[in-house]
Amino acid sequence: MAQFAYSKSQFQDLAAQAIDSARALGASDAAVEVSEGQGLSVTVRRGRVDQVEHNTDKGLDVTVYSGTRRGHANTSDFSPDAIRRTVQAAFDIARYTAEDDCAALPEAELLAMRPRDPGLFHPWDIDVGAAVELARVTEQAALDTDRRVRNSEGASVSAQQSHFVLANSRGFSHGYASTRHSVSCVPIAQRGADMQRDYWYSSRRDPTQLAQPEAIGRYAAERALSRLGARRVPTGRYPVLFEAPLAAGLIGSLVHAASGGMLYRKASFLVDQLGKPVLAEHLDLDEDPREPDGMASAPFDDEGVRTRARRVVRGGRLEGYFLSTYSARKLGMPTTGNSGGAHNLTLSSRRTRADDDLPAMLRRLHRGLFVIELIGHGVNYVTGDYSRGVMGFWVDHGEIQYPVQEITIAGNLREMLLGIEAVGADVWRGGARHTGSVLLGPMTVAGS
Repeated sequence: MAQFAYSKSQFQDLAAQAIDSARALGASDAAVEVSEGQGLSVTVRRGRVDQVEHNTDKGLDVTVYSGTRRGHANTSDFSPDAIRRTVQAAFDIARYTAEDDCAALPEAELLAMRPRDPGLFHPWDIDVGAAVELARVTEQAALDTDRRVRNSEGASVSAQQSHFVLANSRGFSHGYASTRHSVSCVPIAQRGADMQRDYWYSSRRDPTQLAQPEAIGRYAAERALSRLGARRVPTGRYPVLFEAPLAAGLIGSLVHAASGGMLYRKASFLVDQLGKPVLAEHLDLDEDPREPDGMASAPFDDEGVRTRARRVVRGGRLEGYFLSTYSARKLGMPTTGNSGGAHNLTLSSRRTRADDDLPAMLRRLHRGLFVIELIGHGVNYVTGDYSRGVMGFWVDHGEIQYPVQEITIAGNLREMLLGIEAVGADVWRGGARHTGSVLLGPMTVAGS
């Protein structure tokens, strides 16, 4: 893959030009982000090339402050005239926006003035031909798994790299490069008129850490095959086991409810819950912005504020929110360095044993629903009401009996989180939230 068109020092010069232009217009403060990204994505379907895409993009985003008024504008043109016009546009917008006492840059002492490079840049030296062959191997492994895997929505390979510089008028000017690569496969299994699809993928910053393509294809096929013959279960209340990737979504729901924007708008069931139980008492939730090659690692947040490792939930009790500078000021609290989101969260249970793999978690479920796919977005963050369509498996005596579909689960997210009975040792690390499978108490299951 080609090298970047711009260097870090060139980005810093462009950001300085924008800040100087803002000062010349009379702005009280300004912040600029300059970025560039490029990548390659290919998709192969039934052995044939379905799509090849080279993507390149760049941008300069500027935020200008005029007292307590704020304006924003952006451009993909890095010429001096274009930068001046963009700054002028942001300044003009600021002049006509409402005053907001919380709209200002972070305090200088909070900025990461000497950040270390997080080491997230691992470029993948792969061309179109090699990417196509890798996708073909992945898909073929799926098709070779079983004769009932007769079709495919394709296998894809993606190699992406980017870098940026964030600067402001208080002397901050830093940035770094990062990469994100993936291999995925979506096979279709068929038995008679019954057709089922599923997928699997591997995503890492370092391409040498990606799973083997044959393993990805085979596992994706096995997942699709396991869905054949799906049916409904009788309506009732049953315990529910979330597969680890879906359990990561439960963590995401907790983060969303504990984010500053939701809290100061009073749109979350976690308003005024600091120090109070939000998870079962055997659970901890940790945030680690320094995780090596973490998908959400960062030495500073989107405003340049230093990030830090912390325990967000200790023994089930909420010890911290996820706040940007603005939302923190709205709440009368200090920022937590989470402008742009959370950084590498890990859910752990003091009850988890090393041998608590998925079969062990199914035995602990005993009789109930094992969920591997959620459908829809039925979460009310004001009340916590939760309702989702699901696909998965009916489990009895700790063993999978048959696949299920066309059912829904319903409950209350607050009660679900407080009622987590166990977390497995089958930790999934495919994203920025790490957890094993999660066993919940009884939920309402609507089926036949």
